[in-house]
Amino acid sequence: MKKILKAVFVIIGTLIGAGFASGQEIYIFFYQYGVNGIFGILISSMLLGFVTYKVLSISKENEVTNYKNFLKKFIKQERHLEIFNSIMNIFILITFYIMIAGFGAYFEQQFGIHSLIGSSILALICYFVFLKDVSGLIKVSQYIVPVLIGCLFVIGMNVIDFKNVFEISHYVLENTSWKWMLDSVLYGSYNTILLIPILIALRNFVSNKKEQGIISILISILIIVLSLIVFFILAKIDVDIQNLEMPAVYVASKISPIFQYIYGFIILSSILTTSISLGTSLLENIANSKKRYKQYAILICISAVLVSNIGFSNLVNLLYPVFGYIGLIQIIKISTQKSES
Repeated sequence: MKKILKAVFVIIGTLIGAGFASGQEIYIFFYQYGVNGIFGILISSMLLGFVTYKVLSISKENEVTNYKNFLKKFIKQERHLEIFNSIMNIFILITFYIMIAGFGAYFEQQFGIHSLIGSSILALICYFVFLKDVSGLIKVSQYIVPVLIGCLFVIGMNVIDFKNVFEISHYVLENTSWKWMLDSVLYGSYNTILLIPILIALRNFVSNKKEQGIISILISILIIVLSLIVFFILAKIDVDIQNLEMPAVYVASKISPIFQYIYGFIILSSILTTSISLGTSLLENIANSKKRYKQYAILICISAVLVSNIGFSNLVNLLYPVFGYIGLIQIIKISTQKSES
C-alpha cells in the first residue's frame, strides 16, 4: 500500500499545477459553464483514471522504459513517431513555461513583486533539482503532496457554504451549449500528455492489475474532490473573475491573512512539484548524454523566464485547449490497445 500511495502522490502532484490550484483551469474548463461544469469535472476525472489504468498496464506488460518507446506501441512509422514525439515534447516544455509563469504571477498578485523575479527564482530551483537523481521527484511528492491536499481541504471547509453546496441550481448556467462536454474531455486529454511520461516512470510501483486499478480509482476520486473544492471556492468571488490571474488566491486572501498564506503554500508547492516533474520528463526524453542534459536544463530554465513575461492566464487560455485536441489522439490509441492476458 505504501508504494501505491507514493505513486498516487506523484500523479496528483503532476496534475495539480499552477493552473489547477490557482483556479484558472477550473474556471476555463468548468466553472464558466455553471451546473454543467460540475458534470464536466466528473467526466474528465474518470477519463484521467481510465488513462492511468491503461498506461500503467501497457507500460508494465511491455516493459516500456521511456515515452518514445511507449509511442512505438501505436506509431509504427519512424517519421511519424519522431514528429509526434516532438509535438509532445513541445507541449511538455510549454506547460513547464506555464508553471514558471504561474510562480511569477503569484508573487506579483500577492506581493507586488515583478513576475520576472518570481519566475527566475523557480527556474533557478528547478535547474539545481534537475541535476539530481530522478528519484528526488518521488521524495518531494510523498512529503509535499499530502500536505497540499490537506491544505486544500482546510480551505474548502472554511470557504464553502455547505448549506447551499448541494443546491446546484444555485449556480447560474450561463452557457447551455454542449461545449462544456467538449471542454471536459479536452481538460482530461491535455493532462494525459503530462501524465503519461510520469506513469511510465512509475511502472515499477505497481505489481499487478489490482494495484493498477486501486491507483486509477484513487486518482479519479481525488481529482473529483479537489476540483469540486476549487469550483465552489470560485463561487465566492465578488469581482470580475476574468481580471484575476489567480482567482482562488483572491478568495483566500479575502477571508484572512492565515488562509492567504495557506493557499500561498498550495500554489507554490503545486507549481514546484509539477514543474520539476515536467522538466525531468522532458530532459529524460531529449538528452542522450549528461553533458546534453545539463545544457538543455540551462536552456529550458532561461527560456522559461523569458516566455513567462507573456502572462500566466494568457498562456493557459491560449495553449491548453489547443493541446487538448492533440491529447485526444493519444487517448483514442490507448483505448484501443488490448492488454495481454
